[in-house]
Amino acid sequence: MLLPTILLLILLSFMRKSLRKNIDHAEWAKIATGGIILSVGLILLHSSVRPSQPWVAWFSYGLITVLVYYIFTRPPLFSLKPLFLALSPMLAVNFLESLTKLISYSFYKEWDDYFNIAELLAMIWMIAMLVSNNKQRKALEAERLKNEAKEKEYRITEQLKAQLEVQVNERTAELTLQKEELQQALDELTATQAQLVHSEKMASLGELTAGIAHEIQNPLNFVNNFSEVSNELIAEMKEEIARGNFEEANAIAADVQQNLEKINHHGKRADAIVKGMLQHSRKSNGLKEPTDINVLADEYVRLCYHGLRAKDKSFNATIKTDFGDDIGTINIVSQDIGRVIMNLLTNAFYAVNARRAKQEEGYKPTVSVITRKADNEVLIKVSDNGMGIPAEVIDKIFQPFFTTKPTGQGTGLGLSLSYDIVTKGHGGDLEVETSEGAGTSFTIRLPIIN
Repeated sequence: MLLPTILLLILLSFMRKSLRKNIDHAEWAKIATGGIILSVGLILLHSSVRPSQPWVAWFSYGLITVLVYYIFTRPPLFSLKPLFLALSPMLAVNFLESLTKLISYSFYKEWDDYFNIAELLAMIWMIAMLVSNNKQRKALEAERLKNEAKEKEYRITEQLKAQLEVQVNERTAELTLQKEELQQALDELTATQAQLVHSEKMASLGELTAGIAHEIQNPLNFVNNFSEVSNELIAEMKEEIARGNFEEANAIAADVQQNLEKINHHGKRADAIVKGMLQHSRKSNGLKEPTDINVLADEYVRLCYHGLRAKDKSFNATIKTDFGDDIGTINIVSQDIGRVIMNLLTNAFYAVNARRAKQEEGYKPTVSVITRKADNEVLIKVSDNGMGIPAEVIDKIFQPFFTTKPTGQGTGLGLSLSYDIVTKGHGGDLEVETSEGAGTSFTIRLPIIN
Protein backbone atom coordinates (compact mmCIF):
# COMPACT_ATOMS: atom_id res chain seq x y z
CA MET A 1 0.00 0.00 0.00
CA LEU A 2 3.05 2.27 0.04
CA LEU A 3 3.18 2.53 -3.77
CA PRO A 4 0.89 5.59 -4.17
CA THR A 5 2.81 7.43 -1.47
CA ILE A 6 6.13 6.52 -3.14
CA LEU A 7 4.80 7.67 -6.51
CA LEU A 8 3.61 10.90 -4.86
CA LEU A 9 7.10 11.34 -3.39
CA ILE A 10 8.64 10.84 -6.86
CA LEU A 11 6.34 13.45 -8.42
CA LEU A 12 7.03 15.97 -5.65
CA SER A 13 10.80 15.40 -5.78
CA PHE A 14 10.89 15.96 -9.54
CA MET A 15 8.66 19.01 -9.10
CA ARG A 16 11.00 20.51 -6.50
CA LYS A 17 14.09 19.75 -8.59
CA SER A 18 12.68 21.42 -11.71
CA LEU A 19 11.44 24.52 -9.89
CA ARG A 20 14.08 25.38 -7.32
CA LYS A 21 16.42 26.98 -9.91
CA ASN A 22 13.73 29.40 -11.03
CA ILE A 23 13.31 32.36 -8.69
CA ASP A 24 9.87 33.17 -10.14
CA HIS A 25 8.56 29.75 -9.01
CA ALA A 26 10.03 29.74 -5.53
CA GLU A 27 6.57 29.37 -3.91
CA TRP A 28 5.86 26.17 -5.84
CA ALA A 29 9.26 24.83 -4.81
CA LYS A 30 8.34 25.45 -1.16
CA ILE A 31 5.02 23.61 -1.64
CA ALA A 32 6.89 20.69 -3.21
CA THR A 33 9.30 20.63 -0.25
CA GLY A 34 6.36 20.54 2.18
CA GLY A 35 4.75 17.73 0.16
CA ILE A 36 7.99 15.72 0.27
CA ILE A 37 8.19 16.08 4.05
CA LEU A 38 4.55 14.98 4.34
CA SER A 39 5.11 11.98 2.03
CA VAL A 40 8.16 10.88 4.02
CA GLY A 41 6.11 11.22 7.19
CA LEU A 42 3.32 9.07 5.73
CA ILE A 43 5.83 6.39 4.71
CA LEU A 44 7.35 6.34 8.20
CA LEU A 45 3.88 6.23 9.79
CA HIS A 46 2.81 3.40 7.51
CA SER A 47 5.97 1.42 8.29
CA SER A 48 5.83 1.88 12.07
CA VAL A 49 2.16 1.14 12.71
CA ARG A 50 0.83 -2.46 12.71
CA PRO A 51 -1.40 -3.41 11.10
CA SER A 52 -0.94 -1.16 8.12
CA GLN A 53 -3.31 1.75 7.74
CA PRO A 54 -5.26 1.81 4.43
CA TRP A 55 -6.12 5.48 4.87
CA VAL A 56 -2.49 6.38 4.17
CA ALA A 57 -2.83 5.11 0.59
CA TRP A 58 -6.19 6.84 0.11
CA PHE A 59 -4.78 10.07 1.51
CA SER A 60 -1.89 9.76 -0.96
CA TYR A 61 -4.39 9.25 -3.79
CA GLY A 62 -6.12 12.45 -2.74
CA LEU A 63 -2.84 14.39 -2.73
CA ILE A 64 -1.96 12.91 -6.14
CA THR A 65 -5.37 13.98 -7.49
CA VAL A 66 -4.78 17.56 -6.28
CA LEU A 67 -1.26 17.53 -7.72
CA VAL A 68 -2.48 16.20 -11.09
CA TYR A 69 -5.02 19.01 -11.22
CA TYR A 70 -2.26 21.59 -10.78
CA ILE A 71 0.04 19.77 -13.25
CA PHE A 72 -2.52 20.21 -16.02
CA THR A 73 -3.70 23.72 -15.06
CA ARG A 74 -0.57 25.58 -13.86
CA PRO A 75 2.08 26.45 -16.50
CA PRO A 76 5.02 26.20 -14.06
CA LEU A 77 4.11 22.49 -13.53
CA PHE A 78 3.60 21.56 -17.19
CA SER A 79 7.05 19.96 -17.19
CA LEU A 80 5.67 17.21 -14.87
CA LYS A 81 3.19 15.93 -17.48
CA PRO A 82 5.60 13.41 -19.08
CA LEU A 83 6.44 11.96 -15.64
CA PHE A 84 2.77 11.71 -14.67
CA LEU A 85 1.96 9.97 -17.97
CA ALA A 86 4.72 7.46 -17.20
CA LEU A 87 3.38 6.81 -13.70
CA SER A 88 -0.36 6.98 -14.51
CA PRO A 89 -0.82 3.27 -15.54
CA MET A 90 0.83 2.16 -12.31
CA LEU A 91 -1.33 4.57 -10.31
CA ALA A 92 -4.50 3.40 -12.13
CA VAL A 93 -3.77 -0.32 -11.60
CA ASN A 94 -2.87 0.25 -7.97
CA PHE A 95 -5.99 2.36 -7.44
CA LEU A 96 -8.25 -0.35 -8.96
CA GLU A 97 -6.47 -3.01 -6.93
CA SER A 98 -6.97 -1.05 -3.70
CA LEU A 99 -10.60 -0.25 -4.57
CA THR A 100 -11.37 -3.92 -5.41
CA LYS A 101 -9.71 -5.12 -2.24
CA LEU A 102 -11.82 -2.64 -0.24
CA ILE A 103 -15.14 -3.58 -1.91
CA SER A 104 -14.74 -7.37 -2.26
CA TYR A 105 -11.67 -9.08 -0.98
CA SER A 106 -12.80 -12.43 -2.46
CA PHE A 107 -13.17 -10.90 -5.91
CA TYR A 108 -9.75 -9.34 -5.49
CA LYS A 109 -8.25 -12.79 -4.70
CA GLU A 110 -9.83 -14.25 -7.82
CA TRP A 111 -8.39 -11.52 -10.01
CA ASP A 112 -5.10 -11.22 -8.18
CA ASP A 113 -3.07 -12.79 -11.01
CA TYR A 114 -4.56 -10.35 -13.51
CA PHE A 115 -3.72 -7.48 -11.25
CA ASN A 116 -0.14 -8.74 -11.00
CA ILE A 117 0.08 -8.93 -14.80
CA ALA A 118 -1.36 -5.45 -15.09
CA GLU A 119 1.15 -4.17 -12.53
CA LEU A 120 3.96 -5.82 -14.52
CA LEU A 121 2.78 -4.19 -17.75
CA ALA A 122 2.37 -0.87 -15.95
CA MET A 123 5.91 -1.26 -14.57
CA ILE A 124 7.26 -1.97 -18.08
CA TRP A 125 5.34 1.06 -19.39
CA MET A 126 6.70 3.22 -16.58
CA ILE A 127 10.28 2.12 -17.18
CA ALA A 128 9.96 2.60 -20.95
CA MET A 129 8.41 6.03 -20.52
CA LEU A 130 10.96 7.05 -17.93
CA VAL A 131 13.81 6.01 -20.23
CA SER A 132 12.19 7.80 -23.15
CA ASN A 133 11.47 10.87 -21.04
CA ASN A 134 15.01 10.82 -19.72
CA LYS A 135 16.35 10.82 -23.27
CA GLN A 136 14.00 13.61 -24.23
CA ARG A 137 14.93 15.51 -21.10
CA LYS A 138 18.60 15.11 -21.87
CA ALA A 139 18.00 16.19 -25.46
CA LEU A 140 16.01 19.19 -24.25
CA GLU A 141 18.67 19.94 -21.69
CA ALA A 142 21.34 19.73 -24.39
CA GLU A 143 19.24 21.99 -26.60
CA ARG A 144 18.75 24.37 -23.69
CA LEU A 145 22.48 24.42 -22.99
CA LYS A 146 23.12 24.92 -26.68
CA ASN A 147 20.66 27.80 -26.78
CA GLU A 148 22.20 29.24 -23.63
CA ALA A 149 25.63 28.95 -25.24
CA LYS A 150 24.29 30.66 -28.35
CA GLU A 151 22.67 33.34 -26.23
CA LYS A 152 25.90 33.78 -24.31
CA GLU A 153 27.84 33.89 -27.56
CA TYR A 154 25.33 36.40 -28.93
CA ARG A 155 25.69 38.58 -25.84
CA ILE A 156 29.47 38.36 -26.07
CA THR A 157 29.24 39.17 -29.79
CA GLU A 158 27.03 42.15 -29.04
CA GLN A 159 29.45 43.31 -26.36
CA LEU A 160 32.38 42.89 -28.73
CA LYS A 161 30.38 44.65 -31.43
CA ALA A 162 29.65 47.54 -29.08
CA GLN A 163 33.31 47.67 -28.05
CA LEU A 164 34.36 47.50 -31.70
CA GLU A 165 31.97 50.31 -32.60
CA VAL A 166 33.43 52.40 -29.79
CA GLN A 167 36.95 51.60 -31.00
CA VAL A 168 35.96 52.32 -34.63
CA ASN A 169 34.42 55.64 -33.60
CA GLU A 170 37.52 56.50 -31.59
CA ARG A 171 39.78 55.44 -34.45
CA THR A 172 37.62 57.37 -36.92
CA ALA A 173 37.91 60.46 -34.74
CA GLU A 174 41.69 59.95 -34.57
CA LEU A 175 41.92 59.48 -38.34
CA THR A 176 39.73 62.53 -38.90
CA LEU A 177 42.01 64.54 -36.65
CA GLN A 178 45.09 63.15 -38.40
CA LYS A 179 43.49 63.94 -41.77
CA GLU A 180 42.86 67.51 -40.66
CA GLU A 181 46.42 67.78 -39.38
CA LEU A 182 47.79 66.29 -42.61
CA GLN A 183 45.59 68.61 -44.67
CA GLN A 184 46.87 71.56 -42.67
CA ALA A 185 50.44 70.34 -43.12
CA LEU A 186 49.75 69.87 -46.85
CA ASP A 187 48.35 73.39 -47.12
CA GLU A 188 51.38 74.74 -45.31
CA LEU A 189 53.67 72.66 -47.53
CA THR A 190 51.86 73.88 -50.64
CA ALA A 191 52.20 77.48 -49.46
CA THR A 192 55.87 76.88 -48.65
CA GLN A 193 56.40 75.28 -52.04
CA ALA A 194 54.77 78.26 -53.75
CA GLN A 195 57.07 80.56 -51.78
CA LEU A 196 60.10 78.47 -52.74
CA VAL A 197 59.08 78.51 -56.40
CA HIS A 198 58.65 82.27 -56.23
CA SER A 199 61.99 82.57 -54.45
CA GLU A 200 63.61 80.45 -57.14
CA LYS A 201 62.00 82.64 -59.80
CA MET A 202 63.19 85.82 -58.13
CA ALA A 203 66.65 84.30 -57.62
CA SER A 204 66.83 83.49 -61.31
CA LEU A 205 65.62 87.01 -62.05
CA GLY A 206 68.49 88.27 -59.89
CA GLU A 207 70.87 86.24 -62.02
CA LEU A 208 69.48 88.00 -65.09
CA THR A 209 69.56 91.50 -63.64
CA ALA A 210 73.04 92.32 -64.88
CA GLY A 211 72.26 90.84 -68.28
CA ILE A 212 69.00 92.78 -68.46
CA ALA A 213 70.85 95.99 -67.56
CA HIS A 214 73.39 95.26 -70.32
CA GLU A 215 70.67 94.51 -72.86
CA ILE A 216 68.78 97.70 -71.96
CA GLN A 217 71.97 99.79 -71.99
CA ASN A 218 72.66 98.97 -75.64
CA PRO A 219 69.38 100.32 -77.06
CA LEU A 220 69.59 103.27 -74.65
CA ASN A 221 73.04 104.09 -75.99
CA PHE A 222 71.64 103.97 -79.51
CA VAL A 223 68.73 106.19 -78.48
CA ASN A 224 71.09 108.72 -76.86
CA ASN A 225 73.50 108.73 -79.77
CA PHE A 226 70.84 109.06 -82.47
CA SER A 227 69.09 111.76 -80.42
CA GLU A 228 72.29 113.83 -80.24
CA VAL A 229 72.96 113.34 -83.94
CA SER A 230 69.35 114.24 -84.74
CA ASN A 231 69.65 117.47 -82.74
CA GLU A 232 72.77 118.42 -84.71
CA LEU A 233 71.04 117.55 -88.01
CA ILE A 234 68.02 119.68 -87.12
CA ALA A 235 70.33 122.64 -86.39
CA GLU A 236 72.01 122.17 -89.80
CA MET A 237 68.58 121.82 -91.45
CA LYS A 238 67.47 125.15 -90.00
CA GLU A 239 70.62 126.85 -91.35
CA GLU A 240 70.01 125.42 -94.82
CA ILE A 241 66.39 126.57 -94.77
CA ALA A 242 67.52 130.05 -93.75
CA ARG A 243 69.87 130.08 -96.74
CA GLY A 244 67.05 128.93 -98.98
CA ASN A 245 68.79 125.67 -99.76
CA PHE A 246 65.70 123.48 -99.54
CA GLU A 247 67.21 120.56 -101.39
CA GLU A 248 69.91 120.11 -98.73
CA ALA A 249 67.31 120.69 -96.00
CA ASN A 250 65.18 117.84 -97.39
CA ALA A 251 68.22 115.52 -97.41
CA ILE A 252 68.94 116.37 -93.78
CA ALA A 253 65.24 115.81 -92.91
CA ALA A 254 65.48 112.32 -94.45
CA ASP A 255 68.52 111.55 -92.25
CA VAL A 256 66.61 112.79 -89.19
CA GLN A 257 63.66 110.55 -90.13
CA GLN A 258 65.97 107.51 -90.35
CA ASN A 259 67.44 108.37 -86.95
CA LEU A 260 63.95 108.62 -85.45
CA GLU A 261 63.08 105.20 -86.88
CA LYS A 262 66.22 103.78 -85.27
CA ILE A 263 65.37 105.48 -81.98
CA ASN A 264 61.87 103.99 -82.17
CA HIS A 265 63.28 100.53 -82.94
CA HIS A 266 65.72 100.52 -80.02
CA GLY A 267 63.11 102.03 -77.70
CA LYS A 268 60.79 99.15 -78.52
CA ARG A 269 63.67 96.75 -77.92
CA ALA A 270 64.23 98.19 -74.44
CA ASP A 271 60.47 98.07 -73.82
CA ALA A 272 60.35 94.39 -74.81
CA ILE A 273 63.22 93.56 -72.44
CA VAL A 274 61.48 95.32 -69.53
CA LYS A 275 58.18 93.61 -70.29
CA GLY A 276 59.94 90.24 -70.46
CA MET A 277 61.56 90.89 -67.10
CA LEU A 278 58.18 91.83 -65.56
CA GLN A 279 56.54 88.80 -67.11
CA HIS A 280 59.25 86.57 -65.72
CA SER A 281 58.71 87.93 -62.20
CA ARG A 282 54.93 87.51 -62.26
CA LYS A 283 53.02 84.30 -61.48
CA SER A 284 52.34 82.23 -64.58
CA ASN A 285 48.75 82.26 -65.80
CA GLY A 286 49.25 78.99 -67.69
CA LEU A 287 47.93 80.49 -70.93
CA LYS A 288 49.62 79.09 -74.03
CA GLU A 289 50.26 81.54 -76.82
CA PRO A 290 52.03 81.31 -80.21
CA THR A 291 55.70 81.93 -79.47
CA ASP A 292 58.82 82.14 -81.64
CA ILE A 293 61.16 79.64 -79.95
CA ASN A 294 64.22 81.02 -81.73
CA VAL A 295 63.62 84.56 -80.53
CA LEU A 296 62.91 83.29 -76.99
CA ALA A 297 66.09 81.17 -76.90
CA ASP A 298 68.27 83.95 -78.37
CA GLU A 299 67.01 86.47 -75.84
CA TYR A 300 67.77 84.25 -72.85
CA VAL A 301 71.20 83.29 -74.24
CA ARG A 302 72.27 86.92 -74.27
CA LEU A 303 70.64 87.75 -70.91
CA CYS A 304 72.25 84.79 -69.13
CA TYR A 305 75.67 85.34 -70.68
CA HIS A 306 75.84 89.06 -69.90
CA GLY A 307 74.46 88.39 -66.43
CA LEU A 308 77.34 86.03 -65.68
CA ARG A 309 79.83 88.39 -67.31
CA ALA A 310 78.64 91.21 -65.04
CA LYS A 311 79.27 89.07 -61.96
CA ASP A 312 82.64 87.75 -63.16
CA LYS A 313 84.52 90.08 -65.50
CA SER A 314 87.11 87.39 -66.18
CA PHE A 315 84.55 84.95 -67.50
CA ASN A 316 84.37 84.44 -71.22
CA ALA A 317 82.82 81.67 -73.26
CA THR A 318 82.10 80.81 -76.84
CA ILE A 319 78.36 80.76 -77.55
CA LYS A 320 77.18 78.77 -80.55
CA THR A 321 73.61 79.05 -81.73
CA ASP A 322 72.01 77.04 -84.50
CA PHE A 323 68.34 77.90 -84.84
CA GLY A 324 66.10 76.01 -87.24
CA ASP A 325 64.48 78.25 -89.82
CA ASP A 326 61.35 76.08 -90.27
CA ILE A 327 60.14 76.11 -86.68
CA GLY A 328 57.96 79.21 -86.77
CA THR A 329 55.74 79.68 -83.72
CA ILE A 330 54.32 77.04 -81.36
CA ASN A 331 51.74 77.29 -78.59
CA ILE A 332 53.56 77.39 -75.25
CA VAL A 333 53.57 79.34 -72.00
CA SER A 334 56.52 81.47 -73.06
CA GLN A 335 57.16 82.68 -69.51
CA ASP A 336 57.55 79.09 -68.25
CA ILE A 337 59.59 77.75 -71.17
CA GLY A 338 61.80 80.85 -70.90
CA ARG A 339 62.49 79.90 -67.27
CA VAL A 340 63.43 76.37 -68.38
CA ILE A 341 65.85 77.67 -71.03
CA MET A 342 67.29 80.12 -68.52
CA ASN A 343 67.83 77.36 -65.91
CA LEU A 344 69.57 75.12 -68.44
CA LEU A 345 71.76 78.00 -69.69
CA THR A 346 72.61 79.08 -66.16
CA ASN A 347 73.71 75.52 -65.33
CA ALA A 348 75.67 75.30 -68.57
CA PHE A 349 77.54 78.57 -67.94
CA TYR A 350 78.16 77.49 -64.34
CA ALA A 351 79.60 74.16 -65.54
CA VAL A 352 82.01 75.67 -68.09
CA ASN A 353 83.04 78.39 -65.64
CA ALA A 354 83.79 75.77 -62.98
CA ARG A 355 85.96 73.85 -65.41
CA ARG A 356 87.65 77.07 -66.58
CA ALA A 357 88.58 77.74 -62.95
CA LYS A 358 90.72 74.60 -63.01
CA GLN A 359 92.88 76.27 -65.66
CA GLU A 360 93.18 73.25 -67.92
CA GLU A 361 95.55 73.84 -70.77
CA GLY A 362 93.81 74.38 -74.08
CA TYR A 363 90.32 74.41 -72.58
CA LYS A 364 87.83 76.76 -74.25
CA PRO A 365 84.46 77.17 -72.48
CA THR A 366 81.71 76.57 -75.00
CA VAL A 367 77.92 76.61 -74.70
CA SER A 368 75.69 75.80 -77.65
CA VAL A 369 71.96 76.18 -78.20
CA ILE A 370 70.28 74.31 -81.04
CA THR A 371 66.62 74.36 -82.07
CA ARG A 372 65.08 71.92 -84.50
CA LYS A 373 61.69 70.81 -85.74
CA ALA A 374 61.34 67.03 -85.89
CA ASP A 375 58.05 65.39 -86.88
CA ASN A 376 55.41 66.76 -84.51
CA GLU A 377 57.72 68.26 -81.94
CA VAL A 378 60.25 71.04 -81.43
CA LEU A 379 63.65 70.29 -79.89
CA ILE A 380 65.70 72.78 -77.87
CA LYS A 381 69.14 71.43 -77.03
CA VAL A 382 71.45 73.20 -74.56
CA SER A 383 74.98 71.75 -74.42
CA ASP A 384 78.19 72.59 -72.61
CA ASN A 385 81.72 71.19 -72.46
CA GLY A 386 81.97 71.36 -68.68
CA MET A 387 82.92 68.54 -66.32
CA GLY A 388 79.71 66.54 -66.88
CA ILE A 389 77.43 65.01 -64.22
CA PRO A 390 78.75 62.13 -62.06
CA ALA A 391 77.07 58.79 -62.83
CA GLU A 392 76.09 58.23 -59.18
CA VAL A 393 73.88 61.35 -59.10
CA ILE A 394 72.45 61.38 -62.63
CA ASP A 395 69.21 59.74 -61.41
CA LYS A 396 68.70 62.43 -58.76
CA ILE A 397 69.13 65.64 -60.72
CA PHE A 398 65.39 66.13 -61.30
CA GLN A 399 64.55 65.58 -57.63
CA PRO A 400 63.49 68.69 -55.65
CA PHE A 401 66.23 70.30 -53.54
CA PHE A 402 69.00 68.15 -55.03
CA THR A 403 72.01 70.14 -56.18
CA THR A 404 75.69 69.50 -56.84
CA LYS A 405 76.56 73.14 -56.28
CA PRO A 406 78.19 74.28 -53.02
CA THR A 407 75.92 75.44 -50.20
CA GLY A 408 74.42 78.83 -50.89
CA GLN A 409 74.95 78.65 -54.67
CA GLY A 410 71.89 76.59 -55.61
CA THR A 411 68.38 75.90 -54.32
CA GLY A 412 68.04 72.49 -55.95
CA LEU A 413 64.73 73.53 -57.52
CA GLY A 414 65.83 74.66 -60.97
CA LEU A 415 65.88 71.31 -62.78
CA SER A 416 62.96 69.97 -60.74
CA LEU A 417 60.73 72.89 -61.71
CA SER A 418 61.99 72.77 -65.29
CA TYR A 419 61.10 69.07 -65.55
CA ASP A 420 57.58 69.71 -64.22
CA ILE A 421 57.06 72.65 -66.59
CA VAL A 422 58.07 70.61 -69.64
CA THR A 423 56.39 67.28 -68.76
CA LYS A 424 53.31 68.30 -66.79
CA GLY A 425 52.73 71.78 -68.16
CA HIS A 426 53.41 71.07 -71.83
CA GLY A 427 53.20 67.28 -72.23
CA GLY A 428 56.79 67.13 -73.42
CA ASP A 429 60.00 65.62 -72.11
CA LEU A 430 63.32 66.80 -70.70
CA GLU A 431 66.24 64.49 -71.47
CA VAL A 432 69.85 64.58 -70.32
CA GLU A 433 73.02 63.16 -71.82
CA THR A 434 76.30 63.50 -69.98
CA SER A 435 79.85 62.26 -70.01
CA GLU A 436 82.14 62.91 -67.08
CA GLY A 437 84.97 65.20 -68.13
CA ALA A 438 83.36 65.94 -71.52
CA GLY A 439 80.15 67.85 -70.89
CA THR A 440 76.37 67.66 -70.66
CA SER A 441 73.45 68.15 -73.02
CA PHE A 442 69.83 68.80 -72.05
CA THR A 443 67.12 68.39 -74.70
CA ILE A 444 63.67 69.91 -74.34
CA ARG A 445 61.02 68.11 -76.41
CA LEU A 446 57.82 70.13 -76.93
CA PRO A 447 54.87 68.70 -78.87
CA ILE A 448 53.46 70.93 -81.60
CA ILE A 449 49.83 71.61 -80.71
CA ASN A 450 47.74 73.83 -82.97
